[in-house]
Amino acid sequence: MPRPFLTAEWCHLVMLNYRVDPALLEPHLPAGTHVARHDGHCYASVVAFQFLNTRVLGLPIPFHRDFSELNLRFYVRRTVAGEVRRGVVFIREVVPRRAIALIARLIYNEPYVSLPMRSSVRDGTVRHEWRRDGRWEGLTATSAEGAAIPRAGSHEEFITDHEWGYTRQRDGGTIEYRVQHDRWPVRQATDVRIDADFSGLYGSKLGAALAHPVTAFVVDGSSVTVGKPVRV
Repeated sequence: MPRPFLTAEWCHLVMLNYRVDPALLEPHLPAGTHVARHDGHCYASVVAFQFLNTRVLGLPIPFHRDFSELNLRFYVRRTVAGEVRRGVVFIREVVPRRAIALIARLIYNEPYVSLPMRSSVRDGTVRHEWRRDGRWEGLTATSAEGAAIPRAGSHEEFITDHEWGYTRQRDGGTIEYRVQHDRWPVRQATDVRIDADFSGLYGSKLGAALAHPVTAFVVDGSSVTVGKPVRV
């Protein structure tokens, strides 16, 4: 196996899932991929979590091992020699470290920005926050007990089980990279609180589509391996 570009632990994920008009996603679609649907619906997800024990090419980067991330993503398919690859595309990713955002933009052309962030976990409640325009915004989720591996073909599997990432390049091309982790047990969020201006982060049209999540999950997470980008 080739040496992974990045390894880390993704922990304390909060996933807010929205049904969206595919016309909102198509401007962000990398060449060679297609917007994926589940039960006839297209979805975008706001995902907040913690990166822990991060290593790049096997090496820890001082002061950049543990940090929070917030992203907006949607789901795609790409067919390679008859194999259907389930993937994600990121519309915007937020991290608190400028160096991380810079590396991701340079190597993957991922749409990263840097904002102050913080996270906390207490008594089954997970909160992730970011500071924008002089105020703290954030989301909080309390979950039910009893995490379960999603059944095949379920909405929960559609949202959480993807092995590929795709990014549109400046010249119109596409890069593909592999993201590997254990299948995640999922807990339904019983109480979700959102104090955020998604229109400010993602634009007015996408922000309006992110008014009310249709589902919300809390996931403990696992170790993750991210492969080097390959142009396709």
